[in-house]
Amino acid sequence: MGCSSVQPKRARDYGIQIGRLPTGARNAITDVAGVRVGHRTVVRDPSPDGRGAVRTGVTAVFPHEGLPWEERVYVGTHVLNGYGELIGINQLNEWGVLHSPIVLTSSLAIGKAYDATVRWRSLRHATTTWEGGDMPVVSECDDSFLNDVTTFPLSDEDVFAALDGASTGDVEEGCVGAGTGMQCFDFKGGIGTASRVVPEGFTVGVLVLTNFGEREELRIDGVEVGREIRDLMPEGHTEGSCVCVIATDAPMLPHQVRRLAVRAGLGLARCGSTARNGSGELMIAFSTANHIPAHAREPAIGVRALVDGPIGDTPSAFNGLFQATVEAVEESVVNALVAATTTRGRDGNVLHALPIDRTLEILERHGRLSRR
Repeated sequence: MGCSSVQPKRARDYGIQIGRLPTGARNAITDVAGVRVGHRTVVRDPSPDGRGAVRTGVTAVFPHEGLPWEERVYVGTHVLNGYGELIGINQLNEWGVLHSPIVLTSSLAIGKAYDATVRWRSLRHATTTWEGGDMPVVSECDDSFLNDVTTFPLSDEDVFAALDGASTGDVEEGCVGAGTGMQCFDFKGGIGTASRVVPEGFTVGVLVLTNFGEREELRIDGVEVGREIRDLMPEGHTEGSCVCVIATDAPMLPHQVRRLAVRAGLGLARCGSTARNGSGELMIAFSTANHIPAHAREPAIGVRALVDGPIGDTPSAFNGLFQATVEAVEESVVNALVAATTTRGRDGNVLHALPIDRTLEILERHGRLSRR
């Protein structure tokens, strides 16, 4: 019952269709042109009794195909509940620009991920802080139920592999990268992604690292699935976290893209999240429409942005972008659940996969499945 390396089906493959807006071609965060995602999955079983079992990894998200410390993009953050960490948040909020890949990993490995990202930049790109090498952006969720974190399993090479392997193609989901050891509503969770295209032609893409939720609160497309599946529970429940990364090609300034980060919380709520006291829901959103050069020749540059506030008879793009964010976050969480596989880890602890057949029967009974 280790993590499967085979990419499983996604929610829509089973007829689960969240929301009303159309998806992008991949239904992934990489539908926003240039966005890149890389994973490194770290799984080891050093002893038969489960002691020292490793179920962890790293996920890296780049805002475009270039170097983000040379071409920065506008960014906004939101903390729904703050029992979690986002290294770099003060700098992001102060400047309003994303200057780093977003690195996701295990809670107690964020120091290693931070240090390794600095080393990667120094070795791969020969940059230092005074040359524009601002503090890396690193966030986390706790995978210690399955992962023996005190063996300190993450290495520099693992972080390098996630950063080096980032690509614009399809995004692996479930037990992969930073999601390898994560839970979701007392089932096995992990990485999920989705996208939406709004009528104005803009795309919103989302990637989530899920590690949150109480079983009885789980809703899929509005159906209280968690109340009907009461078995397959882990031995002991701990509140967790969720990191939502939102990308868009809509031209948005920092205060505007922050509004998308806020709406990500509504997508989690649709799945049943109440942002519990011992959980950390951290959101980071960025727009790829404007690239801000780190070495501009002039102190001011021209940028494009959506029109703020009511604008008379002209339709506002914000409402569609808000809806797109909520729908894509909700579907990303469901994709993470659907993709994850039953996993045994530290000390024999087990997180069971969402039982697909039982879930589909419940959804069909409530009229929520589309024709496949």
